[in-house]
Amino acid sequence: MSTDSPADRAPRHGGLPEQLDAWRMVAARRSFEGALPLSTMPRLRDSLVDTEGEARVEVDFDTDALRVPYIELRITAKLPLECQRSLQRFVYPVRIVQRLGLIRDEADEEALPEGYEALLVGEHGLLHPAELVEDELILAVPVVPVAPGTDVVEQDWTAPEEETQRASPFAVLGQLKDKQK
Repeated sequence: MSTDSPADRAPRHGGLPEQLDAWRMVAARRSFEGALPLSTMPRLRDSLVDTEGEARVEVDFDTDALRVPYIELRITAKLPLECQRSLQRFVYPVRIVQRLGLIRDEADEEALPEGYEALLVGEHGLLHPAELVEDELILAVPVVPVAPGTDVVEQDWTAPEEETQRASPFAVLGQLKDKQK
């Protein structure tokens, strides 16, 4: 007879369970690894040029020396983004290591050691690892993606003198005044 709960027997998504009981995984010091296609991340897709590729993921559940339960995520991905200078597709490499301290309610957040991000799990303990991975990748996307090696656009652009004179409505009056002298 199996002792797995339905949450721990959920179909695996790229080697990761679709959902699991975080508290049981911490107690068992479980680890998972797998790959998640970028196409399966609906919230991340809006930031990408296309959904080619995948995220390689390792998830470890454990407690630290202070007995703080945590999840450690290690994510490696190559995100296809659009350079805002050249408007060309480029691949943005992402390497994330994030330690999430598990808390049962918001009041526990202050007790987390430095270097931990709080993850509110509650008593039920149900987690969706793919959603955690997607959250971290969304945070990793730069606000203004720029491909390495693209030329910087000049900030101070000056128009040629003849364009400046043509654009000025008073330039014609100045020319008329000069002719009258």
